[in-house]
Amino acid sequence: MDEIKYLGIHLDQRRSWRKHITTKRKQLDLKVRNLYWKTGRKSQLSLENKPLVYKVILKPAWTYGIQLGGTASDSNLEILERFQSKALRIITDAPWYFPNTIIKHDIQIPTVNKKHVHSVQTTEND
Repeated sequence: MDEIKYLGIHLDQRRSWRKHITTKRKQLDLKVRNLYWKTGRKSQLSLENKPLVYKVILKPAWTYGIQLGGTASDSNLEILERFQSKALRIITDAPWYFPNTIIKHDIQIPTVNKKHVHSVQTTEND
């Protein structure tokens, strides 16, 4: 048995977090699809309120168990980074040529990276 699911977290012997992160990505893609009516291009929700949908519904889904996932490789964290970029692009209706870093900066959402994972860990411990 190479992996086990415990309290919604997929644990494997190598602690790569690949299975957990890919499973979360699939769940998050489904959530984004289900929320498109609220966050998409034709939504009546203001741009000031759309990031709240991300912060309240989507971010907790990928940060659950992040304390354990601090050892995840950069390539696995990039899976979450790509999801975040996709979701924020939908929320802001940004054109394809607009850099993700500017979108995240403008709506004040930190990027997914080792430092962010560490800050979530220390913030939740305080």
